[in-house]
Amino acid sequence: MRILNFGSLNLDYVYEVDHFVAPGETLAVNSQILSPGGKGLNQSIALAKAGMDVFHAGCVGAGGEMLVGILNETGVNTDLIRTVPVLQGNAVIQVNSAGENSILLYGGSNHAVTKEQITETLSHFSRGDALLLQNEMNLLPEMISCAYEKGLQIFFNAAPCSEDAKKADLSKIRWLIVNEIEMQQLTGQETPEKAWTLLHGKYPELSLLVTLGSEGSAAFSGSETVFMPAFPVRAVDTTGAGDTFTGYFITALMENLPIKECLRRASMASAIAVTRLGAAKSIPERNVVLAALKL
Repeated sequence: MRILNFGSLNLDYVYEVDHFVAPGETLAVNSQILSPGGKGLNQSIALAKAGMDVFHAGCVGAGGEMLVGILNETGVNTDLIRTVPVLQGNAVIQVNSAGENSILLYGGSNHAVTKEQITETLSHFSRGDALLLQNEMNLLPEMISCAYEKGLQIFFNAAPCSEDAKKADLSKIRWLIVNEIEMQQLTGQETPEKAWTLLHGKYPELSLLVTLGSEGSAAFSGSETVFMPAFPVRAVDTTGAGDTFTGYFITALMENLPIKECLRRASMASAIAVTRLGAAKSIPERNVVLAALKL
């Protein structure tokens, strides 16, 4: 089984600050880093480092040429990425002294996908393959519908949660992946159990993964419910932790491992990632994760 990640590519401008800047405040930064990012790029790298054969599709714009090279370096197939004549999508990220982040996101080239590109890209895949999507691209409903018609297994990370994410046809999704805030925004429910009861009643074929930060994670599929505590670490930067978790969870799932083991591997990978600065560059290699788990 192959996996296609039709996802965003960003330049991340990361600023280390003592606290998040307040309205009207001018704040000096402690350091500045320009690094590759975007939920799509991060998750492709996480998939590849976890051991998956992954293809990345999307658009790269002016200033973003380095992003394709970084994907290639980690073993991601980039043949399906198109170059477009618009500014590269980017993010401005504040990281405070507690390791928390605050992000401003500019779509740019990530919103330049066309219907023709979707059709042509998905023509290279068939029933039994998988598609990973996030909510940082345009034409999300078209991607979901086209992939569903081809019989692809669809993983949807509804992040960031916006009106577009709320309009996604969840009846066509195999796994919905959200954090606790996105879960509440999508379902109006305050706990994973209540969210699952609501979603499972409406979409019986859907499975749900909820990441809960320092509280761990929860997965629901059919009659199976699994909770996994987080591995305790001192976080220095949580940027990209959810993307790391997503890549490792999906890889383990596609290796037909039990859901509990999928959560355990993803939890360890994200725990290692938050002890490192940056997004894509903080994602650990598979052998590091397995060694930490003593596998």
